[in-house]
Amino acid sequence: MNKLVNLTVSANSADLRKQFLNAQPFRHIAIDDFLEPAFAQSLLDNFPAFDDTLAVNENGEVGGKAVHEKITDLGQVWQQLDALVAGEEFRTLISEITGIRGLKFDPDYFGGGTHENLHGQSLYPHVDFNFHPLTRQHRRLNLILYLCPEWEPGWGGSIQLHRDPYKPPAEDEIVTIAPVFNRCVIFETNEYSWHGFRRIDLPETKRHLSRKSFALYYYTDSRPVEETGPEHSTIYVEEHLPEHFVAGMQLDGDDLQQVRNLLASRDQHLKRLYADIQRLNTELENLRRQLGQAETCADVEPGTNDSQALQMFEHRITHLQRKLHEFETSTSWRVTRPLRALKRALTGKG
Repeated sequence: MNKLVNLTVSANSADLRKQFLNAQPFRHIAIDDFLEPAFAQSLLDNFPAFDDTLAVNENGEVGGKAVHEKITDLGQVWQQLDALVAGEEFRTLISEITGIRGLKFDPDYFGGGTHENLHGQSLYPHVDFNFHPLTRQHRRLNLILYLCPEWEPGWGGSIQLHRDPYKPPAEDEIVTIAPVFNRCVIFETNEYSWHGFRRIDLPETKRHLSRKSFALYYYTDSRPVEETGPEHSTIYVEEHLPEHFVAGMQLDGDDLQQVRNLLASRDQHLKRLYADIQRLNTELENLRRQLGQAETCADVEPGTNDSQALQMFEHRITHLQRKLHEFETSTSWRVTRPLRALKRALTGKG
C-alpha cells in the first residue's frame, strides 16, 4: 500500500480522524495528494473513454454521465487500484480515519467505479441507498477520488454537502469541495448525508474536459440501531428555483430555458416514480392472488406450521404497501410544488 498511497496520509491518520469526526454538516474529509503522484497520473492516463452504452440514465436515455463498474477490465493500473482498496491494510487506514470498523469491500462496485460527467451534467442533492442490494450489508462510507487535471471553481461540478437541501440555499448549510486532481473525499453514508453537484458549465474552449472520478462504497455487517433507517433507494431533492426568480420579474431566454430544464427533470422524475408505483401495485396484486390461493389450499391451514407461508405473504404485502406509500408521498411532490405553480402560470396547464 505504501507504494501507492501518499505516505503522509497514513502518518497523519490521527489528525485526519479529528477532522473527519468534527466536520459539518456531517462527517467528512477531503485529503489532497491522496495517492502517489505517478500512480494517480497513471489512473488518469488510462481512464476509459466516454461510452454511450454506459451512460444510459434512470429514464433509459443516453445522458452526460458514464459509469464503468468493472474497473478490473480497464488494465493493469486499475487492477492495482482494485487490489489496493480491497486490501485489509487500506481498509484499516480508512477505519483509522473514520472510526468505522469492520469495513467491507464491494467487488461489484455497485453504483461505483469510474464516473465521467460531461458539460451540462448535474447531480441533484440526494441521500444514497442504505443497503447493498445483494449482500444486504449496511452502506457506511463513500470514497471519491477526483482525476480532473484542470478545473476551475466557476465551472460547477464541485461536490456540495448539505445540511438540509429542502430549504432554500440561503437557509441551508452547504460545504463545497472542488474536484481537484488526486483529491480524495470520504464521507459517512447515513440518513442525512445529502450531497450532489451543480451543473457543469465549461467554457467553449474547455469542453474537451470532463469531470472524472473514481467512486467506492464501503459496507459493514451491522450499524448502530440509532443510525439505521428503513431500507430505501437513492432519494433526490430537486433543485430549487433560482433566487433571482421573484414576483413580477420578466423572464429572458436563459431564464425560460432554466425553467424548462427544471420542469423536464421534474417530469422525468415523476414518470419514473409512476412506473415504480405501477410495478409495485402489480406485484402487490400478484401476492394477494397467491395469498388467496394459499388460504384455500387444503394443506395450508391457519394454526399449522404451514401457516408460516401465509405470514410470509402478509409480510411481503405489508412491505410493498409501505414502499408504495413512500413513492406516493415522495419528496418530489413537495419540493417541486413551486415549479408546478410556475408551469401553470406560464402555460395555463397543470
